[in-house]
Parts: sequence; structure tokens; C-alpha cells
Amino acid sequence: MKLIAQSIGTVCGVGYLRPAPGTWGSAVALPLAWALHTLGGFPVLLGAAVVVFVLGIWATTEMTKASANHDPSEIVVDEVVGQFVALLPLSWAAWRMELPITALWPGWVAAFVLFRLFDVWKPGPVGWADRRNDPAGVMLDDVIAGVLAAAGVRLMAWVAHG
Repeated sequence: MKLIAQSIGTVCGVGYLRPAPGTWGSAVALPLAWALHTLGGFPVLLGAAVVVFVLGIWATTEMTKASANHDPSEIVVDEVVGQFVALLPLSWAAWRMELPITALWPGWVAAFVLFRLFDVWKPGPVGWADRRNDPAGVMLDDVIAGVLAAAGVRLMAWVAHG
């Protein structure tokens, strides 16, 4: 079970890449999100975000048992779910308007940059979740950063397109 948890938590070893494993985790989420959206649109990406969140809590719990470090840098499954959340408005728009998701590429750039910004900066509720010092907090801070990034993407789309 430990090996399965490690594979999930590190996203098949991506979390061991240096420097900035969180950025690598966010980057690997982009082609995964594209594939999921291509397979089934917004519902599949949303469902995947929920499944990855639940698996991430389990994997983080397993990987941090009997450890003083509640959030080791090699755990990047949280970045994947946070990046999925940041991309949800784009997936919804592409799915609803029957557009190829790649047509919204400026939004992908914005979602990536905003998510990384909020994940590193940890404003308000992101910092609160991070300070929980438990597996749920490890996952929640990135989900909340993803929600803030998604809101930023929506705001930018509104400014650009009305």
C-alpha cells in the first residue's frame, strides 16, 4: 500500500523533480486536464478533481504517517487537483460552447500562473488550510488556491469578452 500511496502522492515520481516540485506537479496537470476534458468534457474533469482529491488525502495520510513533516515537497498530488480546479471554468466554457479546449489557451496560461501565485503566496483561506498541518490541509490549500485562480480566470475572461 505504501508504494501505491507514494505513486499517487508523487504523481508517479513527478514530485521528485527539482527544482520546484510543486510547479512540476502543476505542469503535469495540464496535459492530464486536456486529456480528461477531451475524453468527456467538463463532467469528466470535475469528477477527476473529486477523485484525485480523495485519493490525495489517502496518499498524503499514508506518506506522512509517523512523520513530523505533514507536507513533504515530493507530495504534488495536491497541485494536480488544485490545477484541475483552476481549469474548470475553461473546461465548462469549452464544453458548453462546443469549442476545442485548446482554443482557450490564454486562459490556460492565466490558470497556471494564478494557481502557482496563490499556492506560493497563500493568501487568506489558502494559508489557513495550509496551517491545519494535516492531510486534509495539504489538499485543501491547493483546492482553495485553485478556486481563487478559477475566479481570476473568470474575471479576466469577463474583462476580455464582456
